[in-house]
Amino acid sequence: MPEPAAGGPIPRPVPAASGALPAVFRRTVDPAVTGAALVVQEIMTPLEAAWERVHREAARLRPVHLRTLFADDPARFERLSFAFEDLSIDLSKEKLDAAALDALLALARAANVEGRREAMFAGAPVNRTEGRAALHMALRGGAAAPPGDDVEGALADVLAFAEGVRASSVTDVVNIGIGGSDLGPAMATRALSPDHDGPRGHFVSNVDGAHLADTLRRLDPATTLVIIASKTFTTLETMTNARSARAWLGDHAADNLAAVSTDLAACAAFGVPAERVFGFWDWVGGRYSLWGAIGLSLAIAIGASRFRAFLAGAAAMDRHFRDAALEENLPVLLALAGISRRNAMGWPTVALIPYDQRLERFPAYVQQLEMESNGKSVTQDGAPAACATAPVVWGEPGTNAQHSFFQLLHQGTDVIPVDFIAAARPRGADAEHHRLLLANCLAQGAALAFGRPQTEADRSAPHLAFPGDRPSTTILHRELDPFALGRLIALYEHKTVTMGAIWNINSFDQFGVEFGKELAQRLAPVMRGEDGTAAGLHQSTAGLVARIRVLDR
Repeated sequence: MPEPAAGGPIPRPVPAASGALPAVFRRTVDPAVTGAALVVQEIMTPLEAAWERVHREAARLRPVHLRTLFADDPARFERLSFAFEDLSIDLSKEKLDAAALDALLALARAANVEGRREAMFAGAPVNRTEGRAALHMALRGGAAAPPGDDVEGALADVLAFAEGVRASSVTDVVNIGIGGSDLGPAMATRALSPDHDGPRGHFVSNVDGAHLADTLRRLDPATTLVIIASKTFTTLETMTNARSARAWLGDHAADNLAAVSTDLAACAAFGVPAERVFGFWDWVGGRYSLWGAIGLSLAIAIGASRFRAFLAGAAAMDRHFRDAALEENLPVLLALAGISRRNAMGWPTVALIPYDQRLERFPAYVQQLEMESNGKSVTQDGAPAACATAPVVWGEPGTNAQHSFFQLLHQGTDVIPVDFIAAARPRGADAEHHRLLLANCLAQGAALAFGRPQTEADRSAPHLAFPGDRPSTTILHRELDPFALGRLIALYEHKTVTMGAIWNINSFDQFGVEFGKELAQRLAPVMRGEDGTAAGLHQSTAGLVARIRVLDR
């Protein structure tokens, strides 16, 4: 659906659910205005009417500066701030007010967010293209697992192995995986560094040999455990790195390899015995898999009790997402702010700025979560998507980000919404440093929202003026411990799923990832020189292959 210009026509989206919906809205087009010969009656479904209302509220708010919205409502912060336990989100600096939020909540209900939520928790095959459930919540006790799947037993095996490694002579653990088998454990291990009392953790994902070589160079094969994380045990990058790591281990490979996979035979053929292979189920998608065996490297770093606290935080958010009314539901409200940004206001990108150095990998994690889940252009029914879907998500930790790209956020020609994340108190860090960190976080949100009019600066220097009126959401919690991190990740998981439900897309498949991998598999023999003519390649690809061969002589 094209984005409407201010004051322009509001396009009609395709209904988000299959099947006919009852007509509840009738609009008559005046022939005197349109020039039509006849009066045209247009019937709108409840979903279409909800979308139109959202766009109408956005058109009303678009020209109103955030300064004015705050001036007109002294209770704006209280009305647009929401909390669950010590976790809160402040939407008061978004282009929203009570009427706009009511319209978005009506849209969520018209898109059957509540029904889709229940279907997911009940284990229905919500991943329709692959005929699978999406029950990652069951890995942390936030939903029931399918009958016969012993989630607690599998978790106990993972944690028992982790405790055994922690009690052994192992000094370093190298997790080899990519995508969901790398980003989750790498992000969480870094985030929970104050809780590390086990072997040092390292993460290798890139097939670029420099990644593995630079990691292993500092380690001792005799005291290094290598975990190969690949559900199918066929992922090109992971298995290429795994073979090189096995060669590096040499005589220690028999004792110093473990795997997270569902293919026991492939693991055994590779040299990993069954007692050191930990699996998971097809109802767990890769980017949602941190909570189970994929989290083995994290469990080794922080120990079983802290890993269970991490799971408990996510399970608490599961219960909140499932039970809280939409009006008080943090993942839903965060998703609705995202829908307003992306679809009603037409802003195609989001900057995610954690004011916490230990969350430095969190923007990359959420980038995969949202863009791989919702980067779709067809609906659940295979029809073209009627509106824009996932925004581009990117970011870096504050305050570093302030000294790189914040210039564009404040004074650039594009409006780029921001999500700020901060903890009220530090862990294992100087309190005065943390007070300065929080001062910067709050200052950036205020500067983006309220700006500095030219009348407050030198009129002869317009470059000193800040337009303001640039939206942001601030997410606050008490401190970044295992429970809080689990809860924060689950918040973004459920936000992502809610947005996918409103767009009527499948947030659990990722066919777009596979095509490039297929081409790479076909090109690998060419790059080895096994096909000297590179026959059958597109002319651009063939030309680049030829140029690489010349440069590599």
